[in-house]
Formats: sequence, structure tokens, C-alpha cells
Amino acid sequence: MTVTLEVKERAVRPRSLKKELREGGQIPAVIHGNKLPSTAISVNEKALQKILRDNGKNTVISMTINGKKVNSLLAEQQVDTFTKKWQHVEFIAVNMNEATEVNAEIVLINEAKGVKEGGVLVQHLYEVTVSATPDKLPENIEVDVADLGIGDSLSLADIIAGKEYSIIGNLEDQIVGVTEQVAEEIPEETTDTAEVQPKVIGEEE
Repeated sequence: MTVTLEVKERAVRPRSLKKELREGGQIPAVIHGNKLPSTAISVNEKALQKILRDNGKNTVISMTINGKKVNSLLAEQQVDTFTKKWQHVEFIAVNMNEATEVNAEIVLINEAKGVKEGGVLVQHLYEVTVSATPDKLPENIEVDVADLGIGDSLSLADIIAGKEYSIIGNLEDQIVGVTEQVAEEIPEETTDTAEVQPKVIGEEE
């Protein structure tokens, strides 16, 4: 899916211009890649956040640079630690006919039968790098754990068949497994059975 975002080219000097942009609800940004020279732009903060909220971070964002339509992906965003306001955004221009790599979230669905039997579900991977043309990039990858019994697991190799994307990484890496629940050992209480004789005041030791 491709969505459109209005952007404006901006000057990079003086540095105070960035502060003025942020105060006006704009985010300083840069876009580069796919033979496009690095270009300083600004985008509306609310408009960009709405696009990402409605479509996900791996959606293709179309913008016009120097009168030319450019398709891009959000590569990185910097957020102020205290105000949580976005400070800067980086976009990567992409070719819609060429594969590109992004990270996709791993989402577990359904309840494992091993959990119903008293086991514990343990997730080892929370995201994975995938490769596909920009229009086929997944926002997340659903992994069905319903059939996992105690002692069973799923690896990256189990989620690639029949997909429009390929997995980048070690296919033997484990995504999730069900383990036995280990009973917590309660230490035995030790009691001193020796009787303590009362001490009589004045009695010689």
C-alpha cells in the first residue's frame, strides 16, 4: 500500500531553523537513496504519525521532491526523551521493483496447547528482518502457536513457506517454545531443638 505525504524542502542553516520548524508542528527530515541525493525536507508531525498509526511503519510513503514523485520508507526517527516529541526523521527512497530489507514484528496468535497443559510459553524473537518489494513488505508476521505442546518450538524456518517475502537471518533461530513449568523449591525450615536453660541472676557460670 502506498500513501501520500506532503513535504517541503528546507534550508539546513542556521540551526535555529530546526527549532522554528518543530515549534510550528513540522519535523526536520532527510531523504536519500535510490540515486536520489540527500535532500533536507520537513514534514507535518501529526500527518506523518497518522499515516504510521493507520498503516504501520513499513508502509510506502509517496512524496514529491523537486517536482518528482519519490516512493520512500521510514528508516529512523529521533524522539526527545522528555517531551516525546519527534526531533528528526530519516526516509529511504526505494525502487518499487527492487527488494528491500526492513524489520517486521513477530506476533504470536492463539493459545498453545502446551500452556493449557501447564507449560510456559517462552518467546525468544520479537522481530525479524524480511526482504520483499516495498509493496509486499509486512508490518508484522503472525505465528500460530496453537499446536505447540510441552517441549515443542518454532524456528524461522517454519514461517517462510508460501510468503511474498523472504526471511533474512539464521533459519534455525528459535522464535518460541513451550517449556515445563518448574516448581519453585521451598527451603526446609530448620528448628533448633536444643532447650535454652534460663539464667539465674547471681548464679556462677
